[in-house]
Amino acid sequence: MVSATQSAHSAGTQQQSRRILELIALGSATSRSELAKQLSLAPSTVSLRVQELVELGVIHEDGVGESRGGRRPRVLRLSESRGQILVADVGGQHVRIGRLDLTGSLLETRSLDVRVDQGPEKTLRAVADAMKDMAASSAQGDRGISGVGVSLPGPVDVRTNSVELPSRMPGWPGFAVGDWLEDEFGVPVIVDNDANLMALGEHHAQLGAEHHSITVKAGTAIGSGIIVNGQLYRGASGAAGDVTHTRIAAAEAEPCSCGNTGCLETVASGAALVRQLNRQNVQVRTTADVLALTRLADPVATTLVRTAGTYLGEVLSSVVNFFNPDALFLTGGMASCEPFIAAVRSRVYEGCHPLVTQNLRIEAASTGPDAGLLGGGRLVLEKILDTATD
Repeated sequence: MVSATQSAHSAGTQQQSRRILELIALGSATSRSELAKQLSLAPSTVSLRVQELVELGVIHEDGVGESRGGRRPRVLRLSESRGQILVADVGGQHVRIGRLDLTGSLLETRSLDVRVDQGPEKTLRAVADAMKDMAASSAQGDRGISGVGVSLPGPVDVRTNSVELPSRMPGWPGFAVGDWLEDEFGVPVIVDNDANLMALGEHHAQLGAEHHSITVKAGTAIGSGIIVNGQLYRGASGAAGDVTHTRIAAAEAEPCSCGNTGCLETVASGAALVRQLNRQNVQVRTTADVLALTRLADPVATTLVRTAGTYLGEVLSSVVNFFNPDALFLTGGMASCEPFIAAVRSRVYEGCHPLVTQNLRIEAASTGPDAGLLGGGRLVLEKILDTATD
């Protein structure tokens, strides 16, 4: 059993190691003394973190720098042979793959059409092949892969890296995604829910470790991730942020994929809007089709989109009142639609106490489709650094 003190210590050492990597990669510090000065840490602490990273093979000492009155310092550099992280953001019908360096900077992205309902093995085979192709075409080649991350559009048990009770992922429940990827790549692997990784990626692109935020993914389905003091909060059973199955009066008896009726998802998701438009003899197939009509100022589509934003804002106002975050970020396909964002913002401001909203930011995510890749890269790096601090 890991105590709270041990957990806090591990988080602290990870943060120190991550900042060391960032400073070295940016060229802001290339020696132990420069790192100690910029990080305001004791030289002994910096030396310990650097030695851990050297033993892990993430950085190495290369030559000597200029002397400033004493011994010439050894120059610290990232190890090119251990220099890339691969992350896949798996959606219902497509996958976005990213290659990142060891500071978490996104170097390259690719997209491919893959249907998650084809089952885990076929989906993961396509993802792994695309990842290997991306790595092989880089300067480091596939031998430079340090870690792999995958986000999935369903609940994930991060203890076993497997999917739990997904509503639109036939064949995935209980499948050991992490084990499959570790066997395939032979490197550290993380698997998490897509909304969680989007929340982590967006938060650290905009806010610091001392802040709190909620990021809502509003697309074909709805999900959200919660960040507390810069760290992902999953809750007791990993279901924190699952606003999509909150009961809402406007949904009445609408059946939901979870088996209940009246869930937010049945009236506010992209899939719900497609269904509602089809009922009114407006033929659309996807959320993108709905948004295209909204951009053309179609009155029916625009009204439904604004109404969906109002419903989402109604549910989020309770969450925001309770949690009091610094920011509420919106991502996913619906977040590209200003009428939707305006409706969410209006309802949250209407439903929350003024003290809660006086400094609250409500806006579209700045990282767009890369949010999950950035968040995944961050978690992979933490796992890599874990092996150096165990």
